[in-house]
Amino acid sequence: AHVRGCRCSSLFLSSFFAGSVCFHSGGKKIVGVFYQAGEYADKNPDFVGCVEGALGIRDWLESNGHHYIVTDDKEGLNSELEKHIEDMHVLITTPFHPAYVTAERIKKAKNLELVLTAGIGSDHIDLLAAAAAGLTVAEVTGSNTVSVAEDQLMRILILLRNFLPGYQQVVKGEWNVAGIAHRAYDLEGKTVGTVGAGRIGRLLLQRLKPFNCNMLYHDRIRINPELEKEIGAKFEEDLDVMLPKCDVIVINTPLTEKTRGMFNKEKIAKMKKGVIIVNNARGAIMDTQAVADACSNGYIAGYGGDVWFPQPAPKDHPWRYMPNHAMTPHTSGTTIDAQLRYASGVKDMLDRYFKGEDFPVENYIVKEGELASQYK
Repeated sequence: AHVRGCRCSSLFLSSFFAGSVCFHSGGKKIVGVFYQAGEYADKNPDFVGCVEGALGIRDWLESNGHHYIVTDDKEGLNSELEKHIEDMHVLITTPFHPAYVTAERIKKAKNLELVLTAGIGSDHIDLLAAAAAGLTVAEVTGSNTVSVAEDQLMRILILLRNFLPGYQQVVKGEWNVAGIAHRAYDLEGKTVGTVGAGRIGRLLLQRLKPFNCNMLYHDRIRINPELEKEIGAKFEEDLDVMLPKCDVIVINTPLTEKTRGMFNKEKIAKMKKGVIIVNNARGAIMDTQAVADACSNGYIAGYGGDVWFPQPAPKDHPWRYMPNHAMTPHTSGTTIDAQLRYASGVKDMLDRYFKGEDFPVENYIVKEGELASQYK
């Protein structure tokens, strides 16, 4: 699978478990970083995307002589992850609880060959440093696109219909129809623009079609003309021309150096006053304070999404406290269905890696020193 060569002994001794564990000659040390499930771990046998579920691959890995360490402790020099950086061969992490793979960590990871993202989006990795070090970086392309597109549609409706204040009224024992209805709108007839029309963006546009809204999209690559006609979306080459036309803007672009902080105060000012924004892409695409200020002064009528920077979001993150938001932890792409898909994809790539076979070409983010086109 074109990975950096190993420079370590093929035999490791570990006291990570209750007793010493020996793995076979040729075995690999694999570290997985996932979110902790705690009391919810046993509530669903298909809940595999957590520390306890470990992607459902522990028995398979260990029966084949590999050493598999799983943790949620990822930050700082004293973290569990840091203890294993120097001699791990494979790191599996996830956008929902990302292990930030910095250039400094890559430099320490002398035996690291492969970094896998259980899900979609590998911006938590310093991709240029990974490429320079000869690492392979791959993700499970398509594994949670449906999950995210459905979530985006849900948040659009939640914000347009002013749902959350109504829910909060019920919980508090209140009843004030006017307090909800004065800023509740139909989706039909509104103009919805997506910034990015890749796999998720296209799925969202397809799901929006039955709502009879006007659909626009901006992307570096135009959708296939037949599909564009079938969906009924109009291509906008100039983002700044598209933004003021939209009642709803959905962010569907990857986080790159070009898109980091892209939606700052100046860019938000180009939008229509009273715009609704949904961002399930990456939090760092937005200027955090600019969004909070625009929600507070009413320029943005509602902001929803599940992505933050950093993650987990600190308790004092301004998006937690700004008005008219529909924010949650990063959950849209980690439904049970999505977990099963990305767990299966990770297992398939590990199997190929052990056999020295290539991955599906669309899964590569860094291969032989080259970055995938969306990250260039």
